[in-house]
Amino acid sequence: MPDRGGGPTGPRIRVGRPSRRVRTLLMTLGVLAALGMAFVMFAGFWTDWLWYRSVNYSSVFTTTLWTKIGLFFVFGLLMAAAVGFNIWLAHRLRPPLSAMSMEQQSLDRYRMGIAPYKKWLLLGITSLVGLIAGASAAGQWRTWLMWVNGVPFGQKDPQFGLDVSFYAFDLPWYRFLLGFGFAAAVLSVIAAALTHYLYGGLRVTSPGARATAAATGHLSVLLGVFVALKAVAYWLDRYGLAVKSSDFKATGNWTGLRYVDANAYLPAKTILFCIAVICALLFFATIWRRTWQLPVIGFGLMVLSAILIGGLYPAIVQKFQVQPNEQAKEAPYVEKNLEATRRAYGIDGTDVQEYAGTGTTSDKNKLREDAENTASIRLLDPNIVSPTFQQLQQMRNYYAFPANLDVDRYSGKDGAEQDTVIGLRELNLAGIPKNNWINDHFRYTHGFGVVAAKGTEATSGGRPVFTESDLPSKGDLGDYQQRIYYGEKTTQYSIVGGPQAEIDYSDDNGEKTTRYKGDSGVNLSNPINRAAYAAAFSEPQILYSGAIGEGSRILYNRTPKERVEAVAPWLTIDGDAYPAVIDGKIQWIVDAYTTTNGYPYASRTTLGDTTADSLTADNSQRAVVAQQNQVNYIRNSVKATVDAYTGEVKLYQWDTQDPVLKTWMKAFPDTVEPKTEISKALEAHLRYPQDLFKVQRELLTRYHVKDADTFLSGSEVWQVPDDPTNTSGSAVPPYYLSMKMPGQQEQAFSLTTTFTPNGRDNLSGFMAVNAEAGTKDYGKIRILKVPTSEAIDGPKQVQSQFNSQQDIAETISLLKRGDSEVEYGNLLTVPLDGGLLYVEPVYVRGGGLKYPLLRKVLVTYGGNTAFEDTLDAALNKVFETEGSTTPEPPTEDGGGGTDEPPTSGDPTVQQALQDAQKAFDEGQKALKDGDWEAYGRAQQDLEDALKRAEDAQSKADAAGGTGGSASNDKGDQTDKGDQTDKGDKNADDGSGSG
Repeated sequence: MPDRGGGPTGPRIRVGRPSRRVRTLLMTLGVLAALGMAFVMFAGFWTDWLWYRSVNYSSVFTTTLWTKIGLFFVFGLLMAAAVGFNIWLAHRLRPPLSAMSMEQQSLDRYRMGIAPYKKWLLLGITSLVGLIAGASAAGQWRTWLMWVNGVPFGQKDPQFGLDVSFYAFDLPWYRFLLGFGFAAAVLSVIAAALTHYLYGGLRVTSPGARATAAATGHLSVLLGVFVALKAVAYWLDRYGLAVKSSDFKATGNWTGLRYVDANAYLPAKTILFCIAVICALLFFATIWRRTWQLPVIGFGLMVLSAILIGGLYPAIVQKFQVQPNEQAKEAPYVEKNLEATRRAYGIDGTDVQEYAGTGTTSDKNKLREDAENTASIRLLDPNIVSPTFQQLQQMRNYYAFPANLDVDRYSGKDGAEQDTVIGLRELNLAGIPKNNWINDHFRYTHGFGVVAAKGTEATSGGRPVFTESDLPSKGDLGDYQQRIYYGEKTTQYSIVGGPQAEIDYSDDNGEKTTRYKGDSGVNLSNPINRAAYAAAFSEPQILYSGAIGEGSRILYNRTPKERVEAVAPWLTIDGDAYPAVIDGKIQWIVDAYTTTNGYPYASRTTLGDTTADSLTADNSQRAVVAQQNQVNYIRNSVKATVDAYTGEVKLYQWDTQDPVLKTWMKAFPDTVEPKTEISKALEAHLRYPQDLFKVQRELLTRYHVKDADTFLSGSEVWQVPDDPTNTSGSAVPPYYLSMKMPGQQEQAFSLTTTFTPNGRDNLSGFMAVNAEAGTKDYGKIRILKVPTSEAIDGPKQVQSQFNSQQDIAETISLLKRGDSEVEYGNLLTVPLDGGLLYVEPVYVRGGGLKYPLLRKVLVTYGGNTAFEDTLDAALNKVFETEGSTTPEPPTEDGGGGTDEPPTSGDPTVQQALQDAQKAFDEGQKALKDGDWEAYGRAQQDLEDALKRAEDAQSKADAAGGTGGSASNDKGDQTDKGDQTDKGDKNADDGSGSG
């Protein structure tokens, strides 16, 4: 064959082309990288499936997954088909080749360039828009499930007469479909216009017609579809007015129609709907008329109408009809807002009573007696005493208590229920002697035991009176599984049950070990599971570590809120999960809410803002876990439990009438157990949730009035006062307290708060809700409204009075000597005989002491204030009585604490008691001098003397056959806690008078 190259022959040099070996290596690396990415994606999917299966909620995973997949493919394919079809149609309708203008000549090279790849380009464009649309649609899985499973509310909106479910379940889905339609129409118009331009159907600079008849007809239909969708939007906007947000000075975030909406916007939307329908028909008619003149004129008129009718006309109505007589015009709509808001937030049954605010009884003895019977005053503040629990009951550095403890109810030895402060000794990884992978994830895996103390008592030294303490814990709670594998502080994974033994706890006989016996977690015996978790957790050691073997299980998602949110992603989780000992198990109790922001006429609230207070400011663990932050309907519809040992999650239906919960129960059948499955033992520890209470109290600052005129005037607007016990500037938290409101026959476990007038510090109201589940009045909200004509002291003013009284100020100054810190506990408010009794415990951290001790109690009533060592003494002083109906606080050894030593015939006992009195006097003198070292020695001498007296009296009683004892049954278990800090002999030093 002749040489056709036209040039000299010779060796050919290939420039820049890699060798076959390099190409093979690059291809291999590319394949491995792709496989690695695929396996990481698979690992995330597989580990999620294994976790949901391990907690027996695999149906939640599969329902959510298949819903997302279905929406992804359906809407992805619809979008791809819409755009792809219009590109294909525009190409099909391209004009035949003819003499080309300069514009077409310049486009010809692009046509020639893409000609060989037209099919691939079409496939790529449609795939891209399909993927984006499908991913967006998959995120609407909640909206789809609520629409397809929605149940009626049985309540109709006052404007259109439609069931509330239309706004809560249907309208969001219709709006999504409308938004999807708009997106498809716009993308189709853009894609078709570009294709027509590329192939000559549209001309910009060429002489003659700007568009072919085919292009005109095609684009007109697409624009007609867009305008038709706009007509549908106008029609839906009519109903959207019922859930439209707008700022209104009297209501805040108003939802629903106002006068201008009903009389201007509503008719305007109807007129615009009709104009849009006509305009759409004009666009469709262009298929036959082949001119855009009429539809363009129609579209211009629609835009002009939207400006004049939809914007200018309502503004004129607002300016010239509403503003001159706003109260009269808005009153009928405010009444609808009042009724809907109160019903949507469950505050429609609130009982508002007039309350004098000042006492009416002059009998001091009766008032003193009523003070005992009206409330069980909780002196132990769960938000202050965590360091005290930590110091006395931590036992080991790798245990810790949460920063804020919880208040619950437990029966004492006499069978009577008492308010109890409770906390779990959870695992604290920061306290592990040496951090490494084995210690962090295999050896130190769990906490151990409950610590509980009486809420209404403290020892004479200011320590808690523990009812459950030590390690292992023992006391009033009986036998229960004490190991805590799931808790609020347990935030990382552990691998348990395999070859590696776990640290259980330590005692005087050394370190105890254990192996997890529960069936929680995911089995790692399978190599595929190990590889998946190694990839998912970025921990390659999981794949090859010898510490993992037969029986090894990985535990993760271990906080109670995290587990409940995962198994019920449609719930909003309360910020405060709390533990309870129930039927031999430690159970975390989690309150959960169903919410919607589509309740017509109900004002909206922002959960993150409404539930914030002085406790959540620096504690993210107490923040609400919200599925949607803005809501205008909320129900505590689910009570959930998480077993602290097995991690088992159970959801119980609590509100049997809630249509939102019924909807989700249809979507996820068999995930929520009926209310009848709640045991009596569990019900005894259920309580009214704090976050719901905080949302309701915020709404009740405005919605406690039922009269539209008063509501509009703003004269009765209240506010939640700032916490007077600290300088955070955040709202005062609500407090749990066993008390009885006026009209109640006996005490009930309640959640309470106070109100002040807007912009003022005096009291305007007191609010309490029956928080005790199982009682007929559970959830009943009562508000005591004090007269606006009288200035009743509010919390901030009461706190200011405490601080400004000279004798109190001097004592506080004395307590602060020697680098001591004074901490104010919860300022409790109790209605008493028409007046208000305020009680506040005062704690002291003395010198180098690491934890606060209760040293004083502030009490005020009717202008009388007392600042005493005990609540009993403070009440006696306030009510000017001598006697007491309450026992003296237990001493540090558990006996009754009195300043004067009791008499005894035994000389050894007498000498010991005289020594105790001498030590007490020396301690008081040292306290006044601010000599904390001498005070600590005196306290130690006092403790030693009382111990000698107790031992001598016990011997004397035994010799006399009495079998008596100078101490209580249990004694003060806090002394046992001192064993954890043997180097600190003066655990009680520098903290004020005992």
